[in-house]
Amino acid sequence: MKNKFIIISKISLLLVFLVIFAGSTVRMTGSGMGCPDWPKCFGYYIPPINKNKLLWKPNSHYNKNIMILYNGAFYNAKNEFKSTEKFEKNNWLKYTKHDYTEFNVTHTWFEYINRLLGVLSGFSVLFMFIFSFFLNSMKKVFIPLTSIILISIVFQAWLGKLVVDSNLAPYKISTHLLMAIIIVLLIVYNIKKTDEIKN
Repeated sequence: MKNKFIIISKISLLLVFLVIFAGSTVRMTGSGMGCPDWPKCFGYYIPPINKNKLLWKPNSHYNKNIMILYNGAFYNAKNEFKSTEKFEKNNWLKYTKHDYTEFNVTHTWFEYINRLLGVLSGFSVLFMFIFSFFLNSMKKVFIPLTSIILISIVFQAWLGKLVVDSNLAPYKISTHLLMAIIIVLLIVYNIKKTDEIKN
């Protein structure tokens, strides 16, 4: 069980590093608002690949919370409905969390991949937490430690939401990065402590 725990811990560490790398790429390419909402991207689980998907269309089906770009502003569908021949504002809620109103497919997919890696790292840390219950010799050490790491990952996801909602406020981006470094250090410490377990 120790070897499996080390493997899942190292996978978690690798995934967190990949998230940091992806986040750096997002920042360097100016893709931070590639998905203007959170946790979905323009209201979709898989974001659009062209702007036409975001433009309002008559006689089209819209699911609740789907985002459109109309007259220089983003709108979310209030409920599931089919549009008529003309735009009816009572079916839509203007997106007011920020004033970002652009679509760039490259930026969108850079940010989306960053989020996907974040989800994968979250699941990996969750598995690490579950595995810690089977380390009979040092449960008292690893259950609290992996709990802290798991809580940190959830907190980091929440910080990511705040970064998007704030339209990339610099101090929130810095806090987001600092939290990522803390998570790396916690996982490294977790791996070090695992190496101390006697077989």
